[in-house]
Amino acid sequence: MLDKAVSILDAVEVSPLTLSQLIDATGLSRATAHRLAAALEVHGLLERDDSGRFGLGPRMADQSLVRAALPALEALRDRTGESVQLYVPRGNARVCVVSLESPHSLRTIVPVGAVLPIDRGSAARVLRTSAGHHNWAESVEEREKGVASVSAAVHDAAGRHIAAVSVSGPVERTTRGPGKRYSRAVIEAAKQVEAAARS
Repeated sequence: MLDKAVSILDAVEVSPLTLSQLIDATGLSRATAHRLAAALEVHGLLERDDSGRFGLGPRMADQSLVRAALPALEALRDRTGESVQLYVPRGNARVCVVSLESPHSLRTIVPVGAVLPIDRGSAARVLRTSAGHHNWAESVEEREKGVASVSAAVHDAAGRHIAAVSVSGPVERTTRGPGKRYSRAVIEAAKQVEAAARS
């Protein structure tokens, strides 16, 4: 059964498919293809577009983005010496999909999988704007006392904000104007993530 589910994921990796196209591509029976596709959709591995075609779901897209983003995020952590995160929007929240900790003993720790509010913090501010000029933001003690952060938007090919790259750390190191110190590096990292995700 696992092999059949993977064959469905492989089939839609290039472009979304209707159920009939999925059956042709996998050789599965209509009942099996429909049952498995529906189950994969429930778990976020597939999703349907407005035309009812099956494509890769948000959980699969997150993993692809994570793999593309890691080199740029590791370089950002090394360059700034602070903790680095990658957030993606999920409904009325944001989810941390990458978290790289600062080498300092006093550091910001956000676990992978953490669900955080979309109304507080620099990453939230970036993600609330679906597109446009608000490509980076800073926050000081907005979500957590003693913590400051700077975030920049990661865009898809259509210019929509699909993720936020963040640097965060204690205010005593990042200062109360963290954008002056980190915005350029965070924006560069976000652009690197975009380029890697599209290649």
